[in-house]
Amino acid sequence: MNIPLLVDSHCHLDRLDLTPHGGRLENALEFAYQQGVGYFLCVCIDLEHYPGILAIAGQHDNIALSVGVHPNERAGEEPTIERLVDLAQHPQVVAIGETGLDYFRVKKTDSEWQRRRFRHHIAAARQTGKPLIIHMREATEDTLHILEEEGAAEVGGVMHCFVENWDIARRAMALNFHISFSGIVTFPNARELREVAQRMPLERLLVETDSPYLAPAPHRGQTNQPAYVRHVAECIAGLRNTSLAEIAAATTGNFNALFRIKRRV
Repeated sequence: MNIPLLVDSHCHLDRLDLTPHGGRLENALEFAYQQGVGYFLCVCIDLEHYPGILAIAGQHDNIALSVGVHPNERAGEEPTIERLVDLAQHPQVVAIGETGLDYFRVKKTDSEWQRRRFRHHIAAARQTGKPLIIHMREATEDTLHILEEEGAAEVGGVMHCFVENWDIARRAMALNFHISFSGIVTFPNARELREVAQRMPLERLLVETDSPYLAPAPHRGQTNQPAYVRHVAECIAGLRNTSLAEIAAATTGNFNALFRIKRRV
Protein backbone atom coordinates (compact mmCIF):
# COMPACT_ATOMS: atom_id res chain seq x y z
CA MET A 1 0.00 0.00 0.00
CA ASN A 2 1.35 3.43 -0.94
CA ILE A 3 1.88 5.92 1.87
CA PRO A 4 -1.08 8.36 1.78
CA LEU A 5 -0.34 11.94 0.89
CA LEU A 6 -2.28 14.02 3.42
CA VAL A 7 -1.55 14.90 7.04
CA ASP A 8 -4.10 16.09 9.58
CA SER A 9 -1.83 18.56 11.34
CA HIS A 10 -4.22 19.22 14.26
CA CYS A 11 -6.78 16.81 15.68
CA HIS A 12 -7.94 15.52 19.05
CA LEU A 13 -8.08 11.76 18.59
CA ASP A 14 -8.93 11.14 22.23
CA ARG A 15 -12.12 13.19 21.85
CA LEU A 16 -13.52 11.74 18.63
CA ASP A 17 -17.04 10.36 18.48
CA LEU A 18 -16.26 6.78 17.49
CA THR A 19 -19.89 5.67 17.28
CA PRO A 20 -19.88 5.61 13.45
CA HIS A 21 -16.73 3.47 13.62
CA GLY A 22 -17.95 0.77 15.95
CA GLY A 23 -16.36 2.48 18.93
CA ARG A 24 -12.84 1.77 17.65
CA LEU A 25 -10.22 4.40 16.86
CA GLU A 26 -8.56 1.95 14.45
CA ASN A 27 -11.67 2.05 12.26
CA ALA A 28 -11.68 5.85 12.23
CA LEU A 29 -8.03 5.83 11.20
CA GLU A 30 -8.71 3.24 8.51
CA PHE A 31 -11.47 5.46 7.12
CA ALA A 32 -8.97 8.32 7.05
CA TYR A 33 -6.44 6.13 5.20
CA GLN A 34 -9.09 5.41 2.57
CA GLN A 35 -9.38 9.18 2.03
CA GLY A 36 -5.60 9.53 1.62
CA VAL A 37 -4.86 10.74 5.16
CA GLY A 38 -1.91 8.87 6.58
CA TYR A 39 -0.43 10.86 9.46
CA PHE A 40 -1.94 12.69 12.43
CA LEU A 41 -0.83 15.21 15.03
CA CYS A 42 -2.90 14.60 18.17
CA VAL A 43 -2.90 17.86 20.10
CA CYS A 44 -2.92 18.04 23.88
CA ILE A 45 -5.14 20.61 25.62
CA ASP A 46 -4.70 19.63 29.28
CA LEU A 47 -2.23 17.59 31.28
CA GLU A 48 -4.90 15.33 32.79
CA HIS A 49 -5.57 13.77 29.36
CA TYR A 50 -1.93 13.68 28.29
CA PRO A 51 -1.42 10.04 29.41
CA GLY A 52 -4.37 9.03 27.23
CA ILE A 53 -3.05 10.61 24.06
CA LEU A 54 0.41 9.27 24.87
CA ALA A 55 -1.11 5.79 24.99
CA ILE A 56 -2.81 6.33 21.63
CA ALA A 57 0.41 7.52 20.02
CA GLY A 58 2.29 4.56 21.52
CA GLN A 59 0.09 2.18 19.54
CA HIS A 60 0.54 3.93 16.17
CA ASP A 61 3.77 5.04 14.55
CA ASN A 62 1.87 7.48 12.32
CA ILE A 63 0.56 9.56 15.22
CA ALA A 64 2.63 12.35 16.74
CA LEU A 65 1.52 14.44 19.69
CA SER A 66 2.02 17.74 21.43
CA VAL A 67 2.06 18.74 25.07
CA GLY A 68 0.40 21.85 26.44
CA VAL A 69 -2.61 23.40 28.13
CA HIS A 70 -5.25 25.27 26.15
CA PRO A 71 -5.87 28.89 27.21
CA ASN A 72 -9.47 28.08 28.17
CA GLU A 73 -8.55 25.20 30.49
CA ARG A 74 -8.53 26.29 34.14
CA ALA A 75 -9.68 23.31 36.21
CA GLY A 76 -6.63 21.07 35.91
CA GLU A 77 -2.90 21.21 36.54
CA GLU A 78 -1.26 24.53 35.76
CA PRO A 79 1.80 23.84 33.60
CA THR A 80 5.19 25.08 34.70
CA ILE A 81 8.01 25.53 32.25
CA GLU A 82 9.84 22.62 33.86
CA ARG A 83 6.83 20.32 33.61
CA LEU A 84 6.30 21.09 29.93
CA VAL A 85 9.98 20.59 29.14
CA ASP A 86 10.00 17.26 30.96
CA LEU A 87 6.93 15.90 29.16
CA ALA A 88 8.22 17.13 25.81
CA GLN A 89 11.20 14.78 26.03
CA HIS A 90 9.09 11.87 24.78
CA PRO A 91 10.18 11.06 21.20
CA GLN A 92 6.65 11.27 19.78
CA VAL A 93 6.12 14.79 21.16
CA VAL A 94 6.86 17.13 18.27
CA ALA A 95 5.37 20.41 19.49
CA ILE A 96 4.43 22.57 22.47
CA GLY A 97 0.77 23.51 22.70
CA GLU A 98 -2.00 24.08 22.07
CA THR A 99 -1.32 27.42 23.70
CA GLY A 100 -2.10 31.07 23.12
CA LEU A 101 -4.78 33.56 24.09
CA ASP A 102 -8.57 33.45 23.95
CA TYR A 103 -10.58 36.50 24.99
CA PHE A 104 -13.87 35.11 23.67
CA ARG A 105 -14.86 33.52 26.98
CA VAL A 106 -12.62 35.47 29.34
CA LYS A 107 -12.27 39.25 29.28
CA LYS A 108 -8.87 40.69 28.53
CA THR A 109 -8.84 42.44 31.90
CA ASP A 110 -9.27 39.06 33.65
CA SER A 111 -6.74 37.19 31.52
CA GLU A 112 -3.33 37.85 33.03
CA TRP A 113 -3.16 34.15 33.92
CA GLN A 114 -3.58 33.31 30.24
CA ARG A 115 -0.73 35.57 29.22
CA ARG A 116 1.52 34.16 31.95
CA ARG A 117 0.75 30.58 30.86
CA PHE A 118 1.36 31.51 27.23
CA ARG A 119 4.81 32.86 28.10
CA HIS A 120 5.60 29.62 29.95
CA HIS A 121 4.78 27.60 26.84
CA ILE A 122 7.00 29.80 24.67
CA ALA A 123 9.85 29.42 27.14
CA ALA A 124 9.39 25.62 27.11
CA ALA A 125 9.39 25.62 23.32
CA ARG A 126 12.64 27.56 23.22
CA GLN A 127 14.25 25.24 25.76
CA THR A 128 13.23 22.11 23.86
CA GLY A 129 13.64 23.53 20.37
CA LYS A 130 10.14 22.36 19.46
CA PRO A 131 7.65 24.52 17.53
CA LEU A 132 4.52 26.04 19.02
CA ILE A 133 0.87 25.35 18.21
CA ILE A 134 -0.96 28.65 18.66
CA HIS A 135 -4.64 29.20 19.48
CA MET A 136 -5.71 32.81 18.90
CA ARG A 137 -9.29 33.99 19.36
CA GLU A 138 -10.29 37.63 19.73
CA ALA A 139 -6.78 38.31 21.04
CA THR A 140 -4.81 38.95 17.88
CA GLU A 141 -2.64 41.90 18.90
CA ASP A 142 -1.74 40.52 22.33
CA THR A 143 -0.91 37.11 20.83
CA LEU A 144 1.41 38.52 18.19
CA HIS A 145 2.98 40.92 20.69
CA ILE A 146 3.81 38.16 23.18
CA LEU A 147 5.16 35.90 20.44
CA GLU A 148 7.50 38.69 19.37
CA GLU A 149 8.42 39.78 22.89
CA GLU A 150 9.26 36.24 24.03
CA GLY A 151 11.36 35.37 20.98
CA ALA A 152 9.01 32.71 19.61
CA ALA A 153 10.44 33.19 16.12
CA GLU A 154 13.43 31.18 17.32
CA VAL A 155 11.32 28.00 17.17
CA GLY A 156 8.37 29.09 15.01
CA GLY A 157 5.29 26.97 14.77
CA VAL A 158 1.78 27.11 13.40
CA MET A 159 -1.17 29.45 13.75
CA HIS A 160 -3.78 26.75 14.18
CA CYS A 161 -7.29 27.09 12.72
CA PHE A 162 -6.42 30.46 11.23
CA VAL A 163 -9.41 32.79 10.69
CA GLU A 164 -7.75 36.20 10.33
CA ASN A 165 -7.08 38.42 7.32
CA TRP A 166 -4.08 38.63 4.98
CA ASP A 167 -2.32 41.33 6.99
CA ILE A 168 -2.37 39.16 10.13
CA ALA A 169 -1.19 36.16 8.11
CA ARG A 170 1.78 38.19 6.84
CA ARG A 171 2.66 39.31 10.36
CA ALA A 172 2.47 35.75 11.67
CA MET A 173 4.68 34.46 8.86
CA ALA A 174 7.19 37.21 9.63
CA LEU A 175 7.42 35.66 13.11
CA ASN A 176 8.35 32.29 11.53
CA PHE A 177 4.88 30.75 11.76
CA HIS A 178 3.00 28.58 9.31
CA ILE A 179 -0.70 29.13 8.65
CA SER A 180 -3.06 26.19 9.09
CA PHE A 181 -6.53 26.06 7.55
CA SER A 182 -9.41 24.09 9.04
CA GLY A 183 -12.88 23.30 7.72
CA ILE A 184 -13.83 26.95 8.12
CA VAL A 185 -12.13 27.70 4.80
CA THR A 186 -14.75 25.53 3.06
CA PHE A 187 -17.58 27.79 4.20
CA PRO A 188 -18.65 30.03 1.29
CA ASN A 189 -19.22 33.03 3.59
CA ALA A 190 -15.59 32.92 4.85
CA ARG A 191 -14.56 35.22 2.02
CA GLU A 192 -11.64 36.95 3.74
CA LEU A 193 -10.18 33.65 4.91
CA ARG A 194 -10.55 32.10 1.47
CA GLU A 195 -8.61 35.05 0.05
CA VAL A 196 -5.80 34.30 2.50
CA ALA A 197 -5.76 30.67 1.33
CA GLN A 198 -5.40 31.89 -2.25
CA ARG A 199 -2.52 34.26 -1.47
CA MET A 200 -0.54 32.07 0.93
CA PRO A 201 3.00 31.05 -0.08
CA LEU A 202 2.72 27.33 -0.69
CA GLU A 203 5.70 26.61 1.57
CA ARG A 204 3.92 28.05 4.65
CA LEU A 205 0.61 26.24 4.26
CA LEU A 206 -0.84 23.47 6.46
CA VAL A 207 -4.24 21.75 6.65
CA GLU A 208 -6.08 20.38 9.67
CA THR A 209 -9.46 19.26 10.95
CA ASP A 210 -9.38 20.26 14.64
CA SER A 211 -11.65 17.22 14.89
CA PRO A 212 -14.05 16.55 16.47
CA TYR A 213 -14.81 20.26 16.00
CA LEU A 214 -15.44 22.46 12.93
CA ALA A 215 -16.47 19.89 10.33
CA PRO A 216 -15.97 21.18 6.77
CA ALA A 217 -18.56 21.34 4.03
CA PRO A 218 -20.25 19.07 3.03
CA HIS A 219 -20.35 17.79 6.65
CA ARG A 220 -20.87 21.16 8.34
CA GLY A 221 -22.76 20.78 11.61
CA GLN A 222 -21.72 17.16 12.03
CA THR A 223 -18.98 15.73 14.21
CA ASN A 224 -15.65 16.21 12.49
CA GLN A 225 -13.05 13.48 11.95
CA PRO A 226 -9.53 13.26 10.52
CA ALA A 227 -10.69 11.82 7.18
CA TYR A 228 -12.36 15.14 6.42
CA VAL A 229 -9.05 16.98 6.09
CA ARG A 230 -9.27 15.91 2.47
CA HIS A 231 -12.19 18.32 2.01
CA VAL A 232 -10.05 21.16 3.36
CA ALA A 233 -7.22 20.33 0.96
CA GLU A 234 -9.59 19.98 -1.98
CA CYS A 235 -11.17 23.35 -1.21
CA ILE A 236 -7.78 25.08 -1.07
CA ALA A 237 -6.74 23.39 -4.31
CA GLY A 238 -9.88 24.75 -5.96
CA LEU A 239 -9.32 28.26 -4.59
CA ARG A 240 -5.76 28.23 -5.92
CA ASN A 241 -6.70 26.62 -9.23
CA THR A 242 -4.30 23.73 -8.68
CA SER A 243 -4.51 20.02 -7.98
CA LEU A 244 -5.18 18.15 -4.77
CA ALA A 245 -1.89 16.33 -5.35
CA GLU A 246 0.05 19.61 -5.28
CA ILE A 247 -1.63 20.80 -2.09
CA ALA A 248 -1.14 17.39 -0.45
CA ALA A 249 2.54 17.22 -1.40
CA ALA A 250 3.20 20.77 -0.20
CA THR A 251 1.34 20.55 3.10
CA THR A 252 2.82 17.15 3.92
CA GLY A 253 6.33 18.39 3.12
CA ASN A 254 5.75 21.50 5.22
CA PHE A 255 4.53 19.35 8.11
CA ASN A 256 7.58 17.10 7.94
CA ALA A 257 9.95 20.07 7.92
CA LEU A 258 8.25 22.11 10.64
CA PHE A 259 7.82 19.26 13.12
CA ARG A 260 10.99 17.43 12.09
CA ILE A 261 9.21 14.14 11.58
CA LYS A 262 11.78 11.33 11.52
CA ARG A 263 9.44 8.87 9.82
CA ARG A 264 8.76 11.12 6.86
CA VAL A 265 5.17 10.99 5.65
